[in-house]
Amino acid sequence: MSKYYLGIDLGSTTSKAIIINDKDEIIGRGITNTRANYKVAADIARQEAIYDARFSLLKKILEKEVTAQPIYEKYLNDIESAFQFLQFKRRLEHLHSQFNNTIESSDIFADKKLYLETIRNIISIIEPVIRDEYIYGNLGSKSQFFRDVVNEKFSIEVKKLDLAFFEPLMLAFDKSITPVENDMFEFNFKELVYEAMDLLDSKYKGLADTSAEGISVNFDAEMNLLKGNYDHITDTFKEHINRVADYEIHISNMVGTGYGRALLPFPEDCIKSEILCHAFGAHAIFPKTRTVLDIGGQDTKAIQVDSHGLVTSFHMNDRCAAGCGRYLGYIADELNISLNELGSSALKAEKEVNICSTCTVFAGAELRELLNIGEERNDILAGLHRAIVMRAMSLIARSGGVRNEFTFTGGVARNNAVLKYVSELVKENYGDDLKINVHTDSIFMGALGGAMFARRNINADLPSPKAKINN
Repeated sequence: MSKYYLGIDLGSTTSKAIIINDKDEIIGRGITNTRANYKVAADIARQEAIYDARFSLLKKILEKEVTAQPIYEKYLNDIESAFQFLQFKRRLEHLHSQFNNTIESSDIFADKKLYLETIRNIISIIEPVIRDEYIYGNLGSKSQFFRDVVNEKFSIEVKKLDLAFFEPLMLAFDKSITPVENDMFEFNFKELVYEAMDLLDSKYKGLADTSAEGISVNFDAEMNLLKGNYDHITDTFKEHINRVADYEIHISNMVGTGYGRALLPFPEDCIKSEILCHAFGAHAIFPKTRTVLDIGGQDTKAIQVDSHGLVTSFHMNDRCAAGCGRYLGYIADELNISLNELGSSALKAEKEVNICSTCTVFAGAELRELLNIGEERNDILAGLHRAIVMRAMSLIARSGGVRNEFTFTGGVARNNAVLKYVSELVKENYGDDLKINVHTDSIFMGALGGAMFARRNINADLPSPKAKINN
């Protein structure tokens, strides 16, 4: 029986899970919002990692077929996207039910029948839109959370209604979404994959004889697969799906880390500092790493590591979420834009407005004041992003500076404006010849480090507390 190892990073804003095999290969990733219920967040992240691992195993089994006929990969990816939509659909159905409970039990909604009907209409509009984004687009590859996807579409529809509906409906959303996020949904992998394949029937069998551009499908490899080979491939895949669905993914050892690690139901020797795990995970991906910057949801960590990926010194701010993911989330809420828009908006700036504080408590007031005196939103955001990075740079300096190679981890590493300023300031202060690493799995580095520690089953500790100074 193959052995697998699990790392769970229970962060303040997101919870991540990574499953690796005995060759240190990542075979499963899972991520979810962390809201109030840490245990459920950990369970959901682990479940998602197991689902992802089964798809990885399926792709491994079909590796020869994919090599011989690369279009098989397209079909596999489509199945996974449909699978993710069906998971989403189950949660949306639960959210609809929760909406009804919220409206029925609250005195705020005087005409309950009207609001119940309005919610039903909105759900009926947004579900097919989101389905198409999963099935025909690439929504499944964006790692967006259920709350964020629904909130975006729900808000669009609410804004189309009379202004009197806005506040009550958004209040209903806020009261209804958290219970749904904190519920554990169990899915039968085989049943959901088969249902996903059935869902793809409408995409594959309903294709016209010509593409949108009027080009014959005979010249489109994907179209040829869908038109001519779909039934045959479906039958072939089902045999392998049955095998993967019944395969036991045996977790031989696990390590928990992150902001909420003390709440994980793990033995004490299976809990490790997120500083150790982020360093170990970054070193696993980039073995020449010597300095790590992790900007997470709740804190920022500057870490120095040795040639084995073990921590030699570190500095962090852990007294507040200033300049971290939660701060950015607050700014996005103040501006009524998605978190994903912050970085791209900042990159459009013509100048960088000076920001006096990155304190979350005062951020809203300063933001509104700057807008009121006529500063452009993009320029303010550029200043905010630079201020965040300047704060991180002071931590790096106190930890010992930047040594080659420098690796940037954490969820904020996916913000392209933060990445821009990190790259500029690191090279400006420590030299142009430094190599800066950022990986697509930056947000998973803590969980990966945990899984690596689990496989090696080694003891490691942080250096003397003298190496840490709160900021």
